[in-house]
Amino acid sequence: MPTNARAGRRFAVLSVSFALLLGPALATAQDSKSSAAAKQLTEVLDRLKLDAIAAPDPTDASTFVAALYFQGGQLLVVSAKYSAPTLLTAKLAKKDYRDVYIDLNAASVAGSKIFVMDQTCDGLVAKPGDNAPDTWEEGPKTTVFDGDWKKAKISEDEYTKAFAGADDRYARILTLLTEQARKSGS
Repeated sequence: MPTNARAGRRFAVLSVSFALLLGPALATAQDSKSSAAAKQLTEVLDRLKLDAIAAPDPTDASTFVAALYFQGGQLLVVSAKYSAPTLLTAKLAKKDYRDVYIDLNAASVAGSKIFVMDQTCDGLVAKPGDNAPDTWEEGPKTTVFDGDWKKAKISEDEYTKAFAGADDRYARILTLLTEQARKSGS
């Protein structure tokens, strides 16, 4: 067999092997609905040079969403009901987004808060590999998306369902924040 043919065959085998190894990791990243939403939000925040954003939730007049953005490092996102929505509405009108974030984190209606730590500003990742895991807190329950459902004492199916539900909701929150940021910049 000529040397070029052997080299070509080795390359093909290596390429297929590489694709098989990376396939599950790439599929996980692509399956995340919040990945694209996080990218859109961070691009808008970078362009507008904002490190915080907040918005009302149009489905409930007493619910708001807010985020702190540490460029290239972390998104801290909160969604919660607030007992005095007119106060937050006034802060939104003045673009006091950081204050809205602080208020939601500190004084939200008990049991209504969702808090997300998106460690690399890339949306929720079910199996982060070497990256720090994302966390989802809802009420008293915290879910760490580190790919280790056994450590969480749940089945893989329960982990997958928890991830899918959190990812859908997080994507929606990020979309609300992106819309607000775009309005803020115009």
